[in-house]
Amino acid sequence: MVSTFRQKEILEMARSDGKVTVDGLAQKYDVTVQTIRRDLSHLADSGQLERVHGGAVIASGVTNIQYGERRRLNQTGKKSIAVTCAAQIPNGASLFMNIGTTTEAVAQELLDHENLLVVTNNLNIANILAANQSCEIILVGGVLRRSDGGLVGGLTAEMVRQFKFDYSVLGCSAIDTDGDLLDFDGQEVMVSTTAIKRSRKVMVVADRFKFDRKAPLTICSLADVTTLVTDTGLPQDLAQNCAAWGTEVISV
Repeated sequence: MVSTFRQKEILEMARSDGKVTVDGLAQKYDVTVQTIRRDLSHLADSGQLERVHGGAVIASGVTNIQYGERRRLNQTGKKSIAVTCAAQIPNGASLFMNIGTTTEAVAQELLDHENLLVVTNNLNIANILAANQSCEIILVGGVLRRSDGGLVGGLTAEMVRQFKFDYSVLGCSAIDTDGDLLDFDGQEVMVSTTAIKRSRKVMVVADRFKFDRKAPLTICSLADVTTLVTDTGLPQDLAQNCAAWGTEVISV
């Protein structure tokens, strides 16, 4: 196969699965690992992929992946995370839910819950939960981010500050090796940090690819989180830190 066409297919696989591996691609295309490494290097040099140990992921850095692509990444993992997270939330709870494709997956799993009060800055979550007739939905105001249906900024944070939630269900763009939750948009970070301060319990939902990515802004530390629900095991050092912090880690 001509390398150009192979690289196009590799990019599509990375967009679909979130990550590709050198060994897996070499076996799929019946070529050497050196050939695949050259392909991945070319895609990384053009800014389309980001090299990680043993393979590559969709490039992040200082700008986020387009929302449509994020929705397609690891749908099975996000579904498992969402089912587990929703099971931790009792009927009659109040909760804040922020912007993100994994938090949207959680919203889908809350459709059979009863008497929830959900405050959100995510138009997509509001539309999903509108099908739950017993769920009271409060959509906070703010600046509309057309790319993903998010409402962000100082006005959004000020409205969130008026509440005291039983739970916050939060997504993030990346999780650093030291346990910091990271994001790209300072206005979105402002909203999430406000919700954390106004919540009795903080639940973070993050799939395995969040541990391979980078983003420039800090939301909080996992030390500030009650429960992390993910579809991967944590590195040993981070797992030990979470245990020391009292952060529950549920790997589905």
